Parts: sequence; C-alpha cells; structure tokens
Amino acid sequence: MTKFPKDFLWGGATAAHQVEGGFNEGGKGLSVSDVYTFDNSLPKEKWTDQWHLMTHAQVEEARNPDSKKYYPKRYGNDFYHHYKEDIALFAEMGFKCYRTSIAWTRIFPNGDESTPNEAGLAFYDKIFDELLKYGIEPVVSLSHYEMPLHLATEYGGWPNRQLIDFYVKFATTVFERYKDKVKFWLTFNEINCVKHHPYVSIGVIEENHPNIEQAKYQGAHHQFIASALATKACHQIIPNSKVGCMISYQLLIPYSCNPDDVQKTVESQRSSLFFSDVQARGYYPAYTKRMFEEKGVVLETEVGDEEILRQYPVDFISFSYYMSSAISAHPENLENAEGNLITGGIKNPYLPSSEWGWQIDPKGLRIALNQLYDRYQKPLFIAENGLGAVDKIEEDGTIQDDYRIDYLRQHIEQMQEAIHDGVDLFGYTSWGCIDIVSASTSQMSKRYGYIYVDQDDEGNGTKERRKKKSFDWYKNVIATNGEAL
Repeated sequence: MTKFPKDFLWGGATAAHQVEGGFNEGGKGLSVSDVYTFDNSLPKEKWTDQWHLMTHAQVEEARNPDSKKYYPKRYGNDFYHHYKEDIALFAEMGFKCYRTSIAWTRIFPNGDESTPNEAGLAFYDKIFDELLKYGIEPVVSLSHYEMPLHLATEYGGWPNRQLIDFYVKFATTVFERYKDKVKFWLTFNEINCVKHHPYVSIGVIEENHPNIEQAKYQGAHHQFIASALATKACHQIIPNSKVGCMISYQLLIPYSCNPDDVQKTVESQRSSLFFSDVQARGYYPAYTKRMFEEKGVVLETEVGDEEILRQYPVDFISFSYYMSSAISAHPENLENAEGNLITGGIKNPYLPSSEWGWQIDPKGLRIALNQLYDRYQKPLFIAENGLGAVDKIEEDGTIQDDYRIDYLRQHIEQMQEAIHDGVDLFGYTSWGCIDIVSASTSQMSKRYGYIYVDQDDEGNGTKERRKKKSFDWYKNVIATNGEAL
C-alpha cells in the first residue's frame, strides 16, 4: 500500500460554535448558530428541520435574554474552560494539526464594530499558543456557520454587499494578530451548503422570503468576493500562508444507467461544485448561465468583481466527506435515503447506513478525491470525515467504539488508494475529534470523538473527558503515519 507523505497533516476538527461554550464571557456576541434549540420530543426524521428551517419568531425569541429555552451551541462542550486539557489529549494522540474556527462574534460581537474585542483576540492567542507548545499546526476557518446574528437581523445577511467589508476587516484583523502562529486558513466552511440551509450559511431566513434562490446566490457571490479579498490580504500579511476553500462533498452517483438519471446526477453534482469552481478557478463556469436562468437568478455585480475573482483564487481545496447519494430523475416509488445533508437522494441498496441514516461509502472517498484533483489540479485537504453514533460506557468504564474505528479505517485506506492514483492529498482532520454538539441536530448524543465528554442533549453532565478505544487506535495510526490501520 502506498505510504502517506512524511509530512502528512494528521489531526482532528471542530468548530467554535459546537465546542467552545462561554457564549456570555469575554465580550462575545450572539451568532446565527446560537439560535438553535434541540427538541427531543420531535420524531427523529424531524430533528434536522430545526437546522434547515428557521423562522423570524424563533430568532426573536432567542434574542430575548429572558428566554427559558436551552440553546446547545451557546454551551458546546465547554472547551472555553477545558482547552488546555483537551489540547493535551490531542497532543497525546500525536496530532500534527488541529482544525478549528475563530468565532467572528468573539472578535467583532455584532460584526460592524470599528474596533475589535481584545478579550476575544486574547482567547485565541491562548488557544494557538497552547497548540504550538505541542507542535500542533492550527488550521483555521474564518467563518464556520457562526456569522454575527446582528448582521443577519439588521443587514439582511450576505445578500447585502456591506458584509464584504465587515468580513474583510475581521479577516485582516486576525491575520495581523496571528500572522506568526497560523499558516493555514479556510475562508468559508462548506460554502456550497447555502443551497440547503441559507440561514446558517448566509444569514437569510427562508420563511416568507420573496425570492430565496436570488438571495442564496447573491449572498454566495458576495462571499466569493470576500474570500478572494481575504486571500489577497492573507498572502500580503502572511507571505508563507496557504488559503483554501471548503466545500461539502457528497459524492453523487446515478441510481441507474438510465440516461435521465445520469444527466440528473451531472447537473446535481455540478450545481454543488460550482462554488469551488469559482473559488479555485477564479471565474464563473459557462454552465452557470443556464443554471441561473432556470432558477430565475440575476446577479448584481460591480465593476472589478471579475478581476478580483480571477486574481485571487484559493491555494488548495478542502472538503468534508461523509457519504454518497444515489440520484434519480424519476424518484417516484423509490426509497429516499434518510441522511440529512441533502434532499432528494435515493437509498443505495449496496451501502450500509449510520444510526442517522447517512449511507457509508468509503470507496466513494477515493472517487471524490480523484474527481476533485482531476478537476482543479490543486492540493487537497480532507477537513471533515467521521461517524456520528451513540456511544455506550461499559461497566468497566471503557467505550468500545469499534464501529467508529472500522469506519475511519476504511476511509483512510481509500485515501491511500487515492494517493497511489496520484492525488496530492496533504492532510486529514477527522470530524469531532472530541465529542461536540452536532451541527445538524444540536444533539450531544450524536458523538464523533475519540474523546468522550460527559454531557447529554440537555447540557447536563460533569463535562469529564474520557478516552474511547478509538483514541489509542488513532494515536497508533498517526505514530506510524498510516501504516498501522
């Protein structure tokens, strides 16, 4: 089997709004993710509706300081107070890198302030210093589903071009502050997911919106410009830096060899890759003309936008990979997959599913890596991959998560195959390296980590950290640079 490069970046990934907590400490403001609740009285198939659908009434209630509801992403797993202990555990596993995000609302609580919040800047100084103490390279997302709520409610989110300036100010502020500490940056997490959940991606509430498709793609255009300008600034401020885009890559395959299914799959995959096409190639592909016409989208652009995109593309492509999905042009009478990343996928009878209905397809990761590298010829970084599952503490106190080990082993094996195919893959951060609040359901019981956190879906628990069986397995994988699978 092909070996991983000797300087391969092994590690784990989290996001500020899912891990930190401390929402009312250090001058932090509310983000769009701080609005989400979890209602376990709903049937399981409705759990993700809270993520995909947001109402004006929900937002207003969440902004009320007297609200009695529990908002899980305001509390995370209390990394804010446990970061030294957690980073020490990452170091014990041998992490070469740790991907996390900077909460925009810690630096600019409302997003439109003239000066940054020093307490927020100092907090991330402590995080990065602690990582570097152990030789762990920070990989930092600038925006990971946590834009300031104020920018959504008062400015209408990313369809408002003013957000470009707010974002670039935030980006340049952290570039200047951490220029000697952070080399790898990602501009927007899963930027293509605006198609499925515009509220958390661009700060737009779908409810009663007169033209949601226009809002989605106008917001995306402004994010493209902001990303390019941030890339420009990063290279100027940190000459040895590398800036990547980050997309959700759900491999789509035709349900059958019916040409209609094949065409539908091509169109669906392309509508998702459109986002990385613009960021990596620096221009809008030809196919977007018809795509926009069919969606009724007419982008409002300014003179100079095309030049900005062309001059400042990203250096590498990062992506999340959890599953594949079968696509049919005629889905009537076919069983839908239960997975909650996209709508319209058909259940693939050849693949097993997780407890949350996500179809597990390790070989799809090899295909995805080859597709992306063939398309862009730029280095690739797997920013997220993992298995959400319910973990049980045995009578002896251990957590025997062999199912997670099997999932990760099979996917890492396919990474090796892709490298053998010639793909330039330079890093892998498995998702939720420590148990965190789920992005899609706001649950704690949907666990991904090598490290168990004693906390339930209502936030109750001691917050004690405990190693799972997968902890020592992944430690051995890293120590042998992938040979001990």
